[in-house]
Amino acid sequence: MLTKIYSASIQGIDAFPVTIETDSGQGAIFSIVGLPDTAVKESHQRMVSAITHSGVKFPRKGVTINLAPADIKKEGAAFDLPMAIGVLTSNGLVPCENLADFMMMGELSLDGSVLPVKGALPMAVKARELGFKKLIVPEANVTEAAVVNKIEVYGVKSLGEAIALVGGCSDLQPTAINTREIFAADSEGFDFDFSEVKGQDSVKRAFEVACAGGHNILMIGPPGAGKSMMAKRIPSILPPLSLAEALETTKIHSVAGKLSRGSMLMTHRPFRTPHHTVSPVALVGGGTSPMPGEISLAHNGVLFLDEFPEFPRQVLEVLRQPIEDRVITVSRAKYTVNYPASFMLVASMNPCPCGYYGHPTKACTCAPGAVARYMNRISGPLLDRIDLQVEIQPVAFDDMANTTPAESSAEIRKRVIAARAIQQLRFQGEKGIHCNAQMNSRLLHKYAWPDEEGLAKLKDRMTKLNMSARAFDRILRVARTVADLDGSDRVLARHIAEAIGYRSLDRANYGKTF
Repeated sequence: MLTKIYSASIQGIDAFPVTIETDSGQGAIFSIVGLPDTAVKESHQRMVSAITHSGVKFPRKGVTINLAPADIKKEGAAFDLPMAIGVLTSNGLVPCENLADFMMMGELSLDGSVLPVKGALPMAVKARELGFKKLIVPEANVTEAAVVNKIEVYGVKSLGEAIALVGGCSDLQPTAINTREIFAADSEGFDFDFSEVKGQDSVKRAFEVACAGGHNILMIGPPGAGKSMMAKRIPSILPPLSLAEALETTKIHSVAGKLSRGSMLMTHRPFRTPHHTVSPVALVGGGTSPMPGEISLAHNGVLFLDEFPEFPRQVLEVLRQPIEDRVITVSRAKYTVNYPASFMLVASMNPCPCGYYGHPTKACTCAPGAVARYMNRISGPLLDRIDLQVEIQPVAFDDMANTTPAESSAEIRKRVIAARAIQQLRFQGEKGIHCNAQMNSRLLHKYAWPDEEGLAKLKDRMTKLNMSARAFDRILRVARTVADLDGSDRVLARHIAEAIGYRSLDRANYGKTF
């Protein structure tokens, strides 16, 4: 008897449907075709044990299972549950009248329990898109998949529960989640707050500007100045995730297996901090079984690279294309996948190998030329993509001893959200442009061109500070954001002046400003 069970597999961060055709006949050969990987082939032993422990005798007939489409490789153990149901229905042990209503996935344990799988959320999205009425997932994945509405999502603990559900003799109820209420209730509250940061008002202002315009930022300062501590607080002043952004972000983390048991939608922007020993593949994504890398895991959030020059040159250079295009295309001999990569780059570094170049009280012990060689670890094209370059000095004792609470993240966030609202209105007719950091030359001339006084100031400072040509566009972008925070329609001289202050680490004048 030939039966068809419907499941799904992951390609990139999206799912594609897989039809599991099962045919039982004469003989005793069990075969799985349709480009299965080793994990899929080994499912035979798991199915035999799981079916037996579920109180059903495993059929002794020959079984052929085809995973269609047959020209795409199938990976992972998520096909265990639908293949087991397929074996039972093709042998008449489970009713098959309602199979067309179900999509299902799950890994089987030897005792018949159903284990969690990666990518339950994108699979649920695909099931709804294809018009399935019901979705069966492991109980551990049910809250993740149930955020998708207009489809009944059932979480099963065991193969026996799945058999009863498909056979129509189960009282198991679908999991219902009010996504909007939960999302709205959990989108506030952070572990870190800027009210805990003593002093560093100029750096906080730079973070506010960066978050308001979606700009990349580089902090440079001695050890102990608070670079990492302040970077961890950046998500608390970024605009909240929209429901669409939360869904896309959660899909990426679901595919990568980064969601904890019982997780639903991610309500806070991700903050990724890979160590400087990370490999290019771990950062970009890919591998033998393609997975999203750190860049994509930071999508709609922050990628924080501490000790920036300590990262290998090859690793840093792979950042250039995703920063510009906001998408990563990983091409290998056997596959090509696209991963989203719209993130805010936040980097920090010491000013020199010893860390004390330009320190107000400690002398730098580096050899002549060491500072320039240290800075040369970061290429010009990569530095070109960082809009704000901020110097940080150690916190003064009076600031540390001050018990007056500093401005909270909530207060800063209100101004950031207001500035982003201005930008959304400004770019609503521009495809792929959502914030000032994404403006091209045409939009800079249209929205960020300064008045005569501002243009004269920009010319004067660029000449005196010997700034490079690449700084010109960056200054205009940042000045437009400063103007938005100021509530000004025009970019004025004072906005240009503040933006120029964030370019003090340009190569041509580095070392003269300390």
